[in-house]
Amino acid sequence: MAGTPPWAISLPAEWWERLAARLIEALVFGVFYYILFIALWAIFRTVGVLEVFGGRLPGVCAWFGAGLAYAGYDWRAHFRHGRTFGKAIMRIRLAPAKLTPGAALKRSLVYPGPLMLMGIPVVNLLAGMLLFGVGLLILIDKPLERGPHDRLAGTRVVKDLR
Repeated sequence: MAGTPPWAISLPAEWWERLAARLIEALVFGVFYYILFIALWAIFRTVGVLEVFGGRLPGVCAWFGAGLAYAGYDWRAHFRHGRTFGKAIMRIRLAPAKLTPGAALKRSLVYPGPLMLMGIPVVNLLAGMLLFGVGLLILIDKPLERGPHDRLAGTRVVKDLR
């Protein structure tokens, strides 16, 4: 196809490869969340503000901190390397490999950005539905298998055949 960029004809990553990459990352950031939660719980208990938000303050802050760290990592990894450590393990990457900082930021704010809101009651349901919807849209979008975060950034997740 004349005039078609090389990344446009790469093999798309399978849905299960993308899911496995996110699950690998979720394990690492889940451990980070729990460490942060325990530390915040101890701090808030010591200063006497543990009961703010009905005792939910450590969870709200831990979700926000861990979600912000994950979104920040996702942005930096995709901007700098075109992949996260989960994608590297699964041998998949973004195409095009070079993103502008703005495109990578848009992608990271749509997914995994809503994780920052998961500690807030009721809002966590909306954030969870958004994240579930992103995954569903990846499954439905044939043949490119792009989610809203991919479309917004102009990317695809492809097999890394290097």
